[in-house]
Amino acid sequence: MSEIRDISLAESGNRKIDWVEAHMPVLRSIAEDFAVSRPFEGMKVALSIHLEAKTAYLACVFQKGGADVYATGSNVLSTQDDVAAGLASRGIRVFAWHGATAEEYEHHLACVLQDGPQIIIDDGGDLVNMIHNRFPELLPGVIGGCEETTTGIKRLLAMDADGSLGFPMMLVNNAQCKFLFDNRYGTGQSVWNGINRTTNLIVAGKDVVVAGYGWCGKGVAMRAKGLGARVIVTEIDPIKAVEAVMDGFTVLPMAEAAKTGDIFVTVTGCRDVITPEHMLTMKEGALLTNAGHFNVEVDVEGLEKLAVTKELRRDNITGYILPNGRSVNLIAEGRLVNLAAGDGHPAEIMDMSFAIQALSAEYLARNREALEQRRQDPSLSNTIPVPEEIDRAVAERKLGFMGVSIDHLTKEQETYLKSWNL
Repeated sequence: MSEIRDISLAESGNRKIDWVEAHMPVLRSIAEDFAVSRPFEGMKVALSIHLEAKTAYLACVFQKGGADVYATGSNVLSTQDDVAAGLASRGIRVFAWHGATAEEYEHHLACVLQDGPQIIIDDGGDLVNMIHNRFPELLPGVIGGCEETTTGIKRLLAMDADGSLGFPMMLVNNAQCKFLFDNRYGTGQSVWNGINRTTNLIVAGKDVVVAGYGWCGKGVAMRAKGLGARVIVTEIDPIKAVEAVMDGFTVLPMAEAAKTGDIFVTVTGCRDVITPEHMLTMKEGALLTNAGHFNVEVDVEGLEKLAVTKELRRDNITGYILPNGRSVNLIAEGRLVNLAAGDGHPAEIMDMSFAIQALSAEYLARNREALEQRRQDPSLSNTIPVPEEIDRAVAERKLGFMGVSIDHLTKEQETYLKSWNL
């Protein structure tokens, strides 16, 4: 039995799911393969990913592969209630609704784990964290899982380093067909989609501060530049800072950038990137947004304590009046702006990311015995890179659907590249 807001919204949700399916040909072709091979027959798959149409279609792909699927969201504001209803109408157990309280969110995570999953699909690490801390008796039944995000992988690596990770996890975010396209082009476009449709303000001519110059930050900065903004990057990594300078951006510490920026986008995976001290130096009406997984990059708790008063200025925009008389505007409570205030990444981008997810989960299902042996050996890591053949297979399928052909090495070229005596 699902726990959703309103099953009568299913028709709208199913239209959204059908739309993205039509624009995700790689994942659709994998679904067709799964319908024949049934790699997840008799298995339970638990998903905690932003519950919107593209994620819903991924859940349907697992269902076509024979899985009994349980789904919830990974952010209290990114769940779309009509999509949750549409997914439930397709026989998938869904536990999620938009605007869940912290207690409801935890309850929904627990519901997804209730019957003991064999495979976990995680986005940020909340399912993995919960099963280890609250349901350790379920650990032996888990074959493995897949993690979608940079933030989640940081948590996994920390668990693996101290020996507490109880089953293998595929590092999906580190696959080239994920981070090169999803993180850069997907985040770059969807962040600005969310900001622009929420604010209805122009970007051109403004100073945009991008905190963090990883692949997501590169995409956000690149799109801001394309929209006509002057872009400032803040970084803690000297190598990435040099890269940002050579890409044509100004690099400053946040304490200096805070005085200049009109729009701020945090995308670091860390906490307290923008603090009350920074906010007090900002221009009147500065716009604060976050594109990192957790809502800790902008210190919202500190802002709540600092502000003299606050008011709803527009749907999903809260204005805070500061003691110095100026105000700052926060989008979507400091949660993921591209999902809490938008529809997330474009379908064509998530086509590749979710294809990596699906094929990595199939890898887990097909290699169950080898993975069980691996988890019993304390000398081996429980974090597993996505095999190169999966990465290349997704890229080749994508090229095919794009109508693009590439060259292939001749035998002589292969020999030449492998030879040292030239």
